[in-house]
Amino acid sequence: MDLILKYFPNLSEKQKEQFAALYDLYTDWNSKINVISRKDIENLYEHHVLHSLSIAKILKFSDGTTIMDVGTGGGFPAIPLAILFPNCQFHLVDSIGKKIRVATEVSNAIGLTNTTFAHERVEDEKGKFDFIVSRAVMPLGDLVKLVRKNVQQKQQHNALPNGLICLKGGELQHEVKEFHKIATLYDINEIFEEEYFETKKAVYLPL
Repeated sequence: MDLILKYFPNLSEKQKEQFAALYDLYTDWNSKINVISRKDIENLYEHHVLHSLSIAKILKFSDGTTIMDVGTGGGFPAIPLAILFPNCQFHLVDSIGKKIRVATEVSNAIGLTNTTFAHERVEDEKGKFDFIVSRAVMPLGDLVKLVRKNVQQKQQHNALPNGLICLKGGELQHEVKEFHKIATLYDINEIFEEEYFETKKAVYLPL
């Protein structure tokens, strides 16, 4: 939890309580439904919560922005972002029902009112959103093909045009190649100094 405050020192008391509650909730749910590697649960704040929040360092979503999280798993990156941006709407999609259940239960337990959930494949999602976010769900080209239909053309007042922000690890040059004219790559180790982020990257594509 201290790690979150290190990079986001201006949280409200309610936000601090919501972030603080995540550890026990995920530990409990993970013992029933495995959404995070058992060995990794003790690194929840660094590897999952803070990693998710790197998107907030790339773009501070303006109030009223709508965001869809594709392949959310247990709720990453959407739940940490929904805590941070209570005046934005987050729609969490996953094709695995038990993972969506965990995300829903955690969200309800911490009192989030800006999250909705869908147990479906993203191909079947008809909604329109300002931004799509994801964390290592599939190759970039495949993801773009599936979500382009879901990006709202009418712009909100954000610093970046509507599009896709995804979190990736490792070597990305080949994935980004076909989008090199429009893609922006961010090294997360320039945002967070912890060693875990050494090879982590984010990609932004206007769509």
